[in-house]
Amino acid sequence: MTRSQSPAGRLAVVLKGWPRLSETFIAQELVALEGRGQAFEVWSMRHPTDRKRHALHDALKARVNYLPEYLYQEPVRVLKGLLHAVRLGGFSAALKLWLKHLLRDPTPNRIRRFGQAAVLAREASPDLRFVYAHFMHTPSSVALYASVMRGVPWGFSAHAKDIWKSPEWEKRDKLARADFGVTCTALGAEHLRSLSAHPDRLDLVYHGLDLSRFPPPPPARHARDGSAEPVRIVSVGRLVEKKGYDLLLDALAKLPAEMNWRFIHIGGGDLSQKLRARAKSLGLAERVECRGSRAQDEVIAALREADIFVLPSRIASDGDRDGLPNVLMEAASQELPILSTNVSSIPEFIEDGTQGVLVPPDDPEALAAALAGMIGDPGGRARMAVAARERLVEKFGMDNGLDILSARLNAALNDR
Repeated sequence: MTRSQSPAGRLAVVLKGWPRLSETFIAQELVALEGRGQAFEVWSMRHPTDRKRHALHDALKARVNYLPEYLYQEPVRVLKGLLHAVRLGGFSAALKLWLKHLLRDPTPNRIRRFGQAAVLAREASPDLRFVYAHFMHTPSSVALYASVMRGVPWGFSAHAKDIWKSPEWEKRDKLARADFGVTCTALGAEHLRSLSAHPDRLDLVYHGLDLSRFPPPPPARHARDGSAEPVRIVSVGRLVEKKGYDLLLDALAKLPAEMNWRFIHIGGGDLSQKLRARAKSLGLAERVECRGSRAQDEVIAALREADIFVLPSRIASDGDRDGLPNVLMEAASQELPILSTNVSSIPEFIEDGTQGVLVPPDDPEALAAALAGMIGDPGGRARMAVAARERLVEKFGMDNGLDILSARLNAALNDR
Protein backbone atom coordinates (compact mmCIF):
# COMPACT_ATOMS: atom_id res chain seq x y z
CA MET A 1 0.00 0.00 0.00
CA THR A 2 1.48 3.35 -0.99
CA ARG A 3 1.49 6.35 1.31
CA SER A 4 -1.26 8.03 -0.74
CA GLN A 5 -3.46 4.98 -0.20
CA SER A 6 -2.60 4.59 3.47
CA PRO A 7 -5.42 4.96 6.03
CA ALA A 8 -3.08 7.33 7.89
CA GLY A 9 -3.44 9.80 5.05
CA ARG A 10 -7.17 10.19 5.61
CA LEU A 11 -6.65 12.20 8.84
CA ALA A 12 -4.21 15.07 9.36
CA VAL A 13 -3.55 16.28 12.93
CA VAL A 14 -2.19 19.83 13.15
CA LEU A 15 -0.15 20.74 16.25
CA LYS A 16 1.79 23.79 17.41
CA GLY A 17 4.86 21.67 17.96
CA TRP A 18 5.96 18.07 18.41
CA PRO A 19 7.20 16.89 20.78
CA ARG A 20 6.60 19.36 23.63
CA LEU A 21 7.28 18.47 27.26
CA SER A 22 4.50 20.74 28.49
CA GLU A 23 1.83 19.07 26.34
CA THR A 24 1.74 15.50 27.57
CA PHE A 25 -2.06 15.62 27.32
CA ILE A 26 -1.76 15.80 23.52
CA ALA A 27 0.77 12.97 23.37
CA GLN A 28 -1.44 10.87 25.65
CA GLU A 29 -4.46 11.44 23.41
CA LEU A 30 -2.67 10.65 20.16
CA VAL A 31 -1.05 7.48 21.48
CA ALA A 32 -4.41 6.36 22.88
CA LEU A 33 -6.13 7.03 19.54
CA GLU A 34 -3.52 4.85 17.84
CA GLY A 35 -4.25 2.18 20.43
CA ARG A 36 -7.87 2.25 19.28
CA GLY A 37 -6.85 1.73 15.66
CA GLN A 38 -7.06 5.34 14.51
CA ALA A 39 -4.49 6.13 11.80
CA PHE A 40 -3.29 9.66 11.12
CA GLU A 41 -0.34 11.83 10.19
CA VAL A 42 0.94 14.66 12.39
CA TRP A 43 1.66 18.09 10.92
CA SER A 44 3.67 20.22 13.32
CA MET A 45 3.98 24.00 12.91
CA ARG A 46 7.23 24.12 14.86
CA HIS A 47 10.33 22.00 15.24
CA PRO A 48 11.05 20.73 18.76
CA THR A 49 12.87 23.04 21.15
CA ASP A 50 12.89 20.94 24.33
CA ARG A 51 16.13 19.12 25.03
CA LYS A 52 14.33 16.14 26.50
CA ARG A 53 11.30 14.10 25.47
CA HIS A 54 8.90 11.87 27.32
CA ALA A 55 8.77 8.13 26.73
CA LEU A 56 5.17 8.77 25.65
CA HIS A 57 6.45 10.72 22.64
CA ASP A 58 8.47 7.72 21.53
CA ALA A 59 5.36 5.54 21.75
CA LEU A 60 3.69 7.43 18.87
CA LYS A 61 3.93 5.51 15.60
CA ALA A 62 2.40 8.16 13.33
CA ARG A 63 4.46 9.89 10.70
CA VAL A 64 5.44 13.41 11.88
CA ASN A 65 5.78 16.15 9.26
CA TYR A 66 7.07 19.66 9.91
CA LEU A 67 5.54 22.66 8.17
CA PRO A 68 7.75 25.69 7.44
CA GLU A 69 8.00 27.43 10.81
CA TYR A 70 8.71 30.72 9.03
CA LEU A 71 7.91 31.09 5.36
CA TYR A 72 11.22 32.73 4.46
CA GLN A 73 13.09 29.66 5.73
CA GLU A 74 11.64 27.41 3.00
CA PRO A 75 10.60 29.73 0.15
CA VAL A 76 10.63 27.06 -2.57
CA ARG A 77 8.43 24.74 -0.55
CA VAL A 78 5.99 27.55 0.20
CA LEU A 79 5.89 28.65 -3.45
CA LYS A 80 5.20 25.07 -4.57
CA GLY A 81 2.40 24.90 -2.02
CA LEU A 82 0.81 28.13 -3.23
CA LEU A 83 1.10 27.19 -6.92
CA HIS A 84 -0.51 23.85 -6.19
CA ALA A 85 -3.20 25.36 -3.98
CA VAL A 86 -4.25 27.82 -6.73
CA ARG A 87 -5.34 24.84 -8.82
CA LEU A 88 -7.50 23.37 -6.05
CA GLY A 89 -11.24 23.85 -6.22
CA GLY A 90 -11.39 25.42 -2.78
CA PHE A 91 -8.58 27.92 -3.19
CA SER A 92 -10.77 30.90 -4.08
CA ALA A 93 -12.97 30.32 -1.03
CA ALA A 94 -9.92 29.89 1.21
CA LEU A 95 -8.32 33.07 -0.16
CA LYS A 96 -11.52 35.05 0.35
CA LEU A 97 -11.82 33.77 3.93
CA TRP A 98 -8.17 34.51 4.68
CA LEU A 99 -8.42 38.06 3.30
CA LYS A 100 -11.47 38.63 5.47
CA HIS A 101 -9.45 37.49 8.51
CA LEU A 102 -6.38 39.46 7.42
CA LEU A 103 -8.37 42.71 7.35
CA ARG A 104 -9.26 42.15 11.01
CA ASP A 105 -5.83 40.83 11.96
CA PRO A 106 -3.21 42.37 9.61
CA THR A 107 -0.20 40.62 11.12
CA PRO A 108 2.76 38.57 9.81
CA ASN A 109 1.37 35.69 11.87
CA ARG A 110 -1.83 35.65 9.80
CA ILE A 111 0.19 35.63 6.57
CA ARG A 112 2.34 32.77 7.87
CA ARG A 113 -0.70 30.61 8.60
CA PHE A 114 -1.97 30.87 5.03
CA GLY A 115 1.43 29.84 3.67
CA GLN A 116 1.60 26.89 6.06
CA ALA A 117 -1.93 25.89 5.05
CA ALA A 118 -0.94 25.90 1.37
CA VAL A 119 2.00 23.59 2.12
CA LEU A 120 -0.29 21.28 4.10
CA ALA A 121 -2.87 21.29 1.29
CA ARG A 122 -0.20 20.28 -1.22
CA GLU A 123 1.71 17.72 0.82
CA ALA A 124 -1.11 15.95 2.68
CA SER A 125 -2.25 12.65 1.22
CA PRO A 126 -4.60 12.71 -1.81
CA ASP A 127 -6.87 10.56 0.35
CA LEU A 128 -7.24 13.30 3.01
CA ARG A 129 -10.75 13.33 4.50
CA PHE A 130 -10.48 15.38 7.70
CA VAL A 131 -8.17 17.87 9.42
CA TYR A 132 -8.08 17.97 13.24
CA ALA A 133 -6.23 20.71 15.12
CA HIS A 134 -5.10 20.97 18.72
CA PHE A 135 -5.64 24.54 19.99
CA MET A 136 -8.23 26.95 18.66
CA HIS A 137 -5.88 29.77 17.66
CA THR A 138 -3.03 29.35 15.17
CA PRO A 139 -3.20 25.56 14.57
CA SER A 140 -6.93 25.88 13.89
CA SER A 141 -6.27 28.69 11.41
CA VAL A 142 -3.89 26.46 9.45
CA ALA A 143 -6.36 23.57 9.64
CA LEU A 144 -9.28 25.74 8.53
CA TYR A 145 -7.55 27.30 5.52
CA ALA A 146 -6.12 23.95 4.40
CA SER A 147 -9.47 22.20 4.79
CA VAL A 148 -11.21 24.82 2.64
CA MET A 149 -8.50 24.51 -0.02
CA ARG A 150 -8.87 20.72 -0.07
CA GLY A 151 -12.66 20.72 0.28
CA VAL A 152 -12.69 18.54 3.41
CA PRO A 153 -14.18 19.20 6.87
CA TRP A 154 -12.16 20.03 9.94
CA GLY A 155 -12.47 20.07 13.74
CA PHE A 156 -10.52 21.25 16.75
CA SER A 157 -9.64 20.63 20.38
CA ALA A 158 -9.59 23.84 22.45
CA HIS A 159 -7.75 24.18 25.74
CA ALA A 160 -7.04 27.38 27.71
CA LYS A 161 -4.92 30.21 26.31
CA ASP A 162 -6.33 29.62 22.85
CA ILE A 163 -9.89 30.14 24.15
CA TRP A 164 -9.41 33.13 26.40
CA LYS A 165 -6.94 35.10 24.27
CA SER A 166 -8.55 34.60 20.85
CA PRO A 167 -10.82 37.43 19.69
CA GLU A 168 -14.53 36.72 19.83
CA TRP A 169 -15.05 37.27 16.09
CA GLU A 170 -12.51 34.56 15.30
CA LYS A 171 -13.96 32.08 17.77
CA ARG A 172 -17.45 32.61 16.34
CA ASP A 173 -16.16 32.13 12.80
CA LYS A 174 -14.31 28.93 13.58
CA LEU A 175 -17.19 27.50 15.61
CA ALA A 176 -19.51 28.12 12.67
CA ARG A 177 -17.18 26.40 10.19
CA ALA A 178 -15.93 23.42 12.23
CA ASP A 179 -17.53 20.02 11.83
CA PHE A 180 -17.05 19.58 15.59
CA GLY A 181 -15.03 20.90 18.50
CA VAL A 182 -14.02 19.51 21.87
CA THR A 183 -12.67 21.31 24.91
CA CYS A 184 -11.24 20.12 28.19
CA THR A 185 -13.11 22.12 30.84
CA ALA A 186 -16.76 22.79 31.66
CA LEU A 187 -15.96 26.51 31.88
CA GLY A 188 -14.49 26.52 28.38
CA ALA A 189 -17.35 24.44 26.98
CA GLU A 190 -19.95 26.82 28.40
CA HIS A 191 -18.15 29.82 26.93
CA LEU A 192 -17.73 28.34 23.45
CA ARG A 193 -21.30 27.05 23.31
CA SER A 194 -22.50 30.56 24.12
CA LEU A 195 -20.76 31.80 20.97
CA SER A 196 -21.96 29.03 18.65
CA ALA A 197 -25.12 28.71 16.59
CA HIS A 198 -24.62 24.95 16.86
CA PRO A 199 -23.73 24.24 20.51
CA ASP A 200 -24.39 20.53 19.98
CA ARG A 201 -21.21 20.38 17.92
CA LEU A 202 -19.08 21.22 20.97
CA ASP A 203 -18.27 18.43 23.44
CA LEU A 204 -16.73 18.54 26.90
CA VAL A 205 -13.81 16.09 26.86
CA TYR A 206 -11.62 16.15 29.95
CA HIS A 207 -8.07 15.13 29.14
CA GLY A 208 -8.20 12.72 32.03
CA LEU A 209 -5.26 10.53 32.83
CA ASP A 210 -4.17 7.18 31.48
CA LEU A 211 -3.45 5.59 34.82
CA SER A 212 -1.81 2.61 33.13
CA ARG A 213 1.17 4.92 32.49
CA PHE A 214 1.60 5.76 36.18
CA PRO A 215 2.80 3.59 39.05
CA PRO A 216 0.53 2.99 42.04
CA PRO A 217 0.89 5.59 44.79
CA PRO A 218 3.92 5.14 47.03
CA PRO A 219 3.52 3.67 50.51
CA ALA A 220 2.27 6.04 53.18
CA ARG A 221 4.44 9.15 53.30
CA HIS A 222 6.39 10.18 56.36
CA ALA A 223 4.40 12.47 58.64
CA ARG A 224 6.79 15.38 58.24
CA ASP A 225 5.44 18.57 59.82
CA GLY A 226 8.30 21.00 59.35
CA SER A 227 9.60 20.70 62.91
CA ALA A 228 12.60 18.52 62.10
CA GLU A 229 13.10 16.97 58.67
CA PRO A 230 12.16 19.47 55.93
CA VAL A 231 8.75 19.13 54.28
CA ARG A 232 9.33 18.73 50.56
CA ILE A 233 7.15 21.02 48.44
CA VAL A 234 7.12 20.46 44.69
CA SER A 235 5.62 22.20 41.69
CA VAL A 236 5.68 21.37 38.00
CA GLY A 237 4.90 24.02 35.42
CA ARG A 238 6.32 26.52 32.97
CA LEU A 239 7.85 29.65 34.45
CA VAL A 240 5.32 32.03 32.93
CA GLU A 241 3.08 34.67 34.50
CA LYS A 242 -0.12 32.63 34.65
CA LYS A 243 1.51 29.96 36.83
CA GLY A 244 2.04 32.48 39.66
CA TYR A 245 5.47 31.38 40.81
CA ASP A 246 6.39 34.91 41.90
CA LEU A 247 3.44 34.71 44.30
CA LEU A 248 4.61 31.34 45.57
CA LEU A 249 8.07 32.71 46.35
CA ASP A 250 6.47 35.58 48.25
CA ALA A 251 4.33 33.08 50.17
CA LEU A 252 7.32 30.92 51.04
CA ALA A 253 9.09 33.99 52.40
CA LYS A 254 6.12 34.57 54.75
CA LEU A 255 6.31 31.11 56.37
CA PRO A 256 7.44 31.05 60.01
CA ALA A 257 11.23 31.21 60.26
CA GLU A 258 11.35 28.05 62.40
CA MET A 259 9.37 25.99 59.85
CA ASN A 260 11.59 23.53 57.99
CA TRP A 261 10.82 23.13 54.27
CA ARG A 262 12.41 22.76 50.84
CA PHE A 263 10.86 23.78 47.51
CA ILE A 264 11.58 21.97 44.23
CA HIS A 265 10.44 23.35 40.88
CA ILE A 266 10.40 21.42 37.60
CA GLY A 267 9.87 23.19 34.28
CA GLY A 268 11.39 25.73 31.94
CA GLY A 269 10.10 29.12 30.88
CA ASP A 270 10.85 32.73 30.07
CA LEU A 271 10.87 33.89 33.71
CA SER A 272 13.54 31.48 34.92
CA GLN A 273 16.32 34.01 35.58
CA LYS A 274 13.93 36.60 36.99
CA LEU A 275 12.47 34.17 39.51
CA ARG A 276 15.89 32.86 40.54
CA ALA A 277 16.88 36.45 41.30
CA ARG A 278 13.65 36.94 43.25
CA ALA A 279 14.32 33.84 45.35
CA LYS A 280 17.80 35.15 46.13
CA SER A 281 16.50 38.61 47.09
CA LEU A 282 13.96 37.01 49.44
CA GLY A 283 16.67 34.96 51.14
CA LEU A 284 15.26 31.68 49.84
CA ALA A 285 18.03 30.60 47.47
CA GLU A 286 19.33 27.86 49.79
CA ARG A 287 15.87 26.33 50.16
CA VAL A 288 14.72 26.53 46.53
CA GLU A 289 15.87 24.03 43.89
CA CYS A 290 15.11 24.67 40.19
CA ARG A 291 15.57 21.50 38.16
CA GLY A 292 14.48 22.85 34.77
CA SER A 293 12.64 20.74 32.20
CA ARG A 294 12.51 17.03 32.95
CA ALA A 295 11.19 13.89 31.30
CA GLN A 296 8.00 12.46 32.71
CA ASP A 297 9.67 9.59 34.57
CA GLU A 298 11.73 12.18 36.47
CA VAL A 299 8.60 14.23 37.16
CA ILE A 300 6.82 11.19 38.59
CA ALA A 301 9.83 10.36 40.76
CA ALA A 302 9.77 13.91 42.17
CA LEU A 303 6.04 13.65 42.90
CA ARG A 304 6.55 10.38 44.76
CA GLU A 305 9.30 11.88 46.91
CA ALA A 306 7.39 15.06 47.79
CA ASP A 307 5.01 15.89 50.65
CA ILE A 308 2.94 18.69 49.08
CA PHE A 309 2.20 19.77 45.51
CA VAL A 310 1.60 23.49 44.87
CA LEU A 311 0.37 25.26 41.72
CA PRO A 312 -0.55 28.94 42.35
CA SER A 313 -2.31 29.57 39.01
CA ARG A 314 -3.66 33.03 38.19
CA ILE A 315 -5.12 34.96 35.26
CA ALA A 316 -2.20 36.72 33.56
CA SER A 317 -2.25 40.40 32.67
CA ASP A 318 -2.89 39.55 29.01
CA GLY A 319 -5.84 37.26 29.87
CA ASP A 320 -3.92 33.99 29.59
CA ARG A 321 -4.89 31.34 32.13
CA ASP A 322 -4.79 27.63 32.81
CA GLY A 323 -7.68 25.34 32.00
CA LEU A 324 -7.48 22.26 34.20
CA PRO A 325 -3.74 21.52 34.43
CA ASN A 326 -3.00 17.84 33.89
CA VAL A 327 -0.20 18.04 36.43
CA LEU A 328 -2.83 18.29 39.20
CA MET A 329 -4.15 14.90 38.14
CA GLU A 330 -0.63 13.54 37.91
CA ALA A 331 -0.02 14.65 41.50
CA ALA A 332 -3.30 13.05 42.56
CA SER A 333 -2.27 9.79 40.88
CA GLN A 334 0.57 9.57 43.40
CA GLU A 335 -1.65 10.57 46.36
CA LEU A 336 0.26 13.80 46.75
CA PRO A 337 -1.78 16.50 48.60
CA ILE A 338 -2.54 19.53 46.44
CA LEU A 339 -2.58 23.26 47.13
CA SER A 340 -3.78 25.45 44.28
CA THR A 341 -6.08 28.39 43.49
CA ASN A 342 -9.78 28.64 42.72
CA VAL A 343 -9.11 30.12 39.29
CA SER A 344 -10.44 28.93 35.94
CA SER A 345 -11.41 25.23 35.94
CA ILE A 346 -9.28 23.96 38.81
CA PRO A 347 -12.37 23.70 41.08
CA GLU A 348 -13.85 21.22 38.56
CA PHE A 349 -11.33 18.71 39.91
CA ILE A 350 -10.58 19.92 43.44
CA GLU A 351 -13.17 20.87 46.03
CA ASP A 352 -11.56 23.02 48.69
CA GLY A 353 -10.99 21.05 51.86
CA THR A 354 -11.93 17.71 50.30
CA GLN A 355 -9.53 16.82 47.46
CA GLY A 356 -7.08 19.60 48.33
CA VAL A 357 -6.86 23.23 49.40
CA LEU A 358 -7.79 26.14 47.12
CA VAL A 359 -7.04 29.79 47.82
CA PRO A 360 -7.84 32.96 45.86
CA PRO A 361 -5.35 33.79 43.08
CA ASP A 362 -2.90 36.67 43.48
CA ASP A 363 -2.99 36.39 47.28
CA PRO A 364 0.42 35.41 48.72
CA GLU A 365 -0.84 35.86 52.30
CA ALA A 366 -3.63 33.32 51.78
CA LEU A 367 -1.22 31.02 49.97
CA ALA A 368 1.28 31.24 52.84
CA ALA A 369 -1.40 30.57 55.46
CA ALA A 370 -2.71 27.53 53.56
CA LEU A 371 0.80 26.21 53.02
CA ALA A 372 1.68 26.59 56.70
CA GLY A 373 -1.54 24.80 57.63
CA MET A 374 -0.79 21.88 55.32
CA ILE A 375 2.83 21.62 56.46
CA GLY A 376 1.69 21.32 60.07
CA ASP A 377 -1.09 18.80 59.38
CA PRO A 378 0.30 15.63 57.78
CA GLY A 379 -2.85 13.68 58.70
CA GLY A 380 -5.10 16.16 56.89
CA ARG A 381 -2.77 16.11 53.89
CA ALA A 382 -3.06 12.35 53.67
CA ARG A 383 -6.87 12.37 53.81
CA MET A 384 -7.16 14.94 51.01
CA ALA A 385 -4.61 13.09 48.89
CA VAL A 386 -6.61 9.86 49.09
CA ALA A 387 -9.80 11.74 48.19
CA ALA A 388 -8.11 13.37 45.19
CA ARG A 389 -6.97 10.04 43.80
CA GLU A 390 -10.44 8.57 44.30
CA ARG A 391 -11.95 11.46 42.33
CA LEU A 392 -9.33 11.03 39.63
CA VAL A 393 -10.14 7.34 39.23
CA GLU A 394 -13.92 7.79 39.34
CA LYS A 395 -14.40 10.92 37.23
CA PHE A 396 -11.23 11.79 35.35
CA GLY A 397 -10.07 8.63 33.67
CA MET A 398 -9.11 8.96 30.03
CA ASP A 399 -11.54 6.51 28.41
CA ASN A 400 -14.82 8.43 28.63
CA GLY A 401 -13.45 11.47 26.82
CA LEU A 402 -11.64 9.30 24.30
CA ASP A 403 -14.91 7.54 23.47
CA ILE A 404 -16.46 10.89 22.52
CA LEU A 405 -13.48 12.05 20.45
CA SER A 406 -13.12 8.70 18.66
CA ALA A 407 -16.81 8.74 17.76
CA ARG A 408 -16.54 12.28 16.36
CA LEU A 409 -13.46 11.46 14.28
CA ASN A 410 -14.85 8.18 12.96
CA ALA A 411 -18.13 9.81 11.99
CA ALA A 412 -16.29 12.61 10.17
CA LEU A 413 -14.05 10.17 8.30
CA ASN A 414 -16.83 7.75 7.39
CA ASP A 415 -19.19 10.50 6.21
CA ARG A 416 -16.91 11.00 3.22
